[in-house]
Amino acid sequence: MRIAVLEDEPAQMSFLVDLLEHRLLIVDEPVSCVSFDKGEALRAALRTDSFDLLVLDWNVPDLDGLELLAWLRKQKESTVPVVMLSSRTSEQDAVRALDLGADDYVRKPVRPQELAARIRRVLTPKRIRAPVSRERFGTWMFDRASSSVQIDAVGSEPTQRVALSASEFHMALTLFRNLGRSVSRTHLLEGVGREAEAPSRALDSQIYRLRTKLGLQASRGLRLQTVYGHGYRLAETNTKEVTLG
Repeated sequence: MRIAVLEDEPAQMSFLVDLLEHRLLIVDEPVSCVSFDKGEALRAALRTDSFDLLVLDWNVPDLDGLELLAWLRKQKESTVPVVMLSSRTSEQDAVRALDLGADDYVRKPVRPQELAARIRRVLTPKRIRAPVSRERFGTWMFDRASSSVQIDAVGSEPTQRVALSASEFHMALTLFRNLGRSVSRTHLLEGVGREAEAPSRALDSQIYRLRTKLGLQASRGLRLQTVYGHGYRLAETNTKEVTLG
């Protein structure tokens, strides 16, 4: 799981990164934080990169957390979860942040256990519950124990089980968990322990194999799209509705 943290005070940033990476207790994957001390720097990153969660301090230089949130929701039309941090204590300030699209509002000074609990609440339940060996997305069943995906029968096509490498399995699961959202190349590569500067063709080839192996095509209700200059998006088509299980 990748989390972007916007905070301009070094001591507070260190505290937040330690909390998120070591005490958030996301059970099925490690947490890595990317730190930003200026709002414009994070906005620039969001144009080409993706994250599972944003933790934004309201008061930072050049572009504050609230302005960044407004841009994210209105202009970029992103639905990535956002937790806003602020020393502002008025009810009106909390309402402003929530009305602009924050998923939660946490007042400073931050209480570690409370912040961790609030973040767990806004994340998809699958990311925080007790470890499970299987996750279902429509007709696709991911089996963590065997790094395989069972694809249920559709029409004349029989049920099949597809074995994946560890990196293929993680990439596919990341795409399904972010259904409808763009996932950056860096996001996909970091999730499998590879450098973000890895050759583009290597990732493209792996994505092509996933598209073929898992039948990610319109006839099954999904399309795996290239988002130029960014990464990939797994999106529903009008042929078949995919329901997250």
